[in-house]
Order: sequence, then C-alpha cells, then structure tokens
Amino acid sequence: MKNMASALIIVYLIISFGFSVVEKISGWKKSKAYYREHFKGTWIENHIPASLLLVILLETISMGLCVLGLYELLQNGGTYWASAGLVFISLTLMVLMAGQRIAQDYSGAMNITVYFVLTVLGLYFLKTF
Repeated sequence: MKNMASALIIVYLIISFGFSVVEKISGWKKSKAYYREHFKGTWIENHIPASLLLVILLETISMGLCVLGLYELLQNGGTYWASAGLVFISLTLMVLMAGQRIAQDYSGAMNITVYFVLTVLGLYFLKTF
C-alpha cells in the first residue's frame, strides 16, 4: 500500500483520541475534578465543564475525520479526508498545548509535542509518498 506509514499513524491517533474521549465522558466527574485542580488559579478554572466539552468535541471531530480519511485511503488511495483529519488533529493539539502552557504544565505541553510531531509526520508522508 502506497500510504502505509500514514495509515498506521492515523490508526494510532484514532486509538489515542478515541480512548481520550471515552475516558473523559465515562469519568466525567473525575475529569472535572482533575482539570479543576490542574487549572487552579487560571481563568480556565471557572470554565472546566465548557472546556472539557470543547476538547471532547475537537477530539471527536478529529477522530471522525481520520476514520473517514483512513477509509478513503484504503479504498481508493485518496488523501483528502486523511489530510483534513491530520490538520484538524494538529489544531486540536495546539489547543491542548495552549491549555498546558496556561496551566504552566511544561512537561505536559512537551508530551503533546510528541503527538504533534507524529501528526505532522503523517501529513508529510501523505504528501510525499
């Protein structure tokens, strides 16, 4: 398959974002408590439920676009939806990284960078191979 590396990256990100969404929804109270503490003393502290809903929405859209992109990639080698999914994931990761910076969690921001680099690498592979 021509875009095997990109397909593997997309599958990895679908799994990662899928588990993230499920964990946030199934453990809603626990997630709210964790993020309330994480963002204590910042302007986000008073907006945790809305922030969580925004992140869940962004992650779900990202995952949906990537599922659509993976299907298109496997069916006919098309890259439009896979590219859209990876770009949307990049934007979602930037939002998450900004949140970590606001919380002054620099190691958390650094961890998100790994996902960002992997996502950009997936885009590069889609456009190159």
